[in-house]
Amino acid sequence: MGGYKPVSISKGAFAFCRFSIAILVWLSVALQSKEILVFTTLILISSYILGVSRAPMIFAYTHTIERIIPTEKVLVDEKGIRFAHLVGSVFGIVTCIILYFVNDLAGWILAIALGILKTSAAFGFCSALKLYTCMTGGSCCRVGMFARRVKKGV
Repeated sequence: MGGYKPVSISKGAFAFCRFSIAILVWLSVALQSKEILVFTTLILISSYILGVSRAPMIFAYTHTIERIIPTEKVLVDEKGIRFAHLVGSVFGIVTCIILYFVNDLAGWILAIALGILKTSAAFGFCSALKLYTCMTGGSCCRVGMFARRVKKGV
């Protein structure tokens, strides 16, 4: 999965995707709605499967709001975004499994953690995309530097 594969998408769609996922996670926590969390996890899974240019939130924005208020294009790393969607999907799946089958409290604590991670990513802080960039030789955030050291065995 290593390397960089550039893809051009709408800057508005990219922001919409990041922020709407974070909002959906927080909405699920605030309303204690397992269904919203499952829906959000399904969006992440389908985004991973379909790739960034055909991800549901990107598609929805591009075919609605973007037609009314166009934004400039931005180059993103398709492989890095796919990795971020995979990490979000796995975290969401684990959270849903714990929420439905193990313990409500533990599941909601994980949902809060997912909300914090998604909000951090939405605002451009240390995200799974930045972790991927760091692990493939790019610039690193603090978590990425730690992960790079672990990968090298230091």
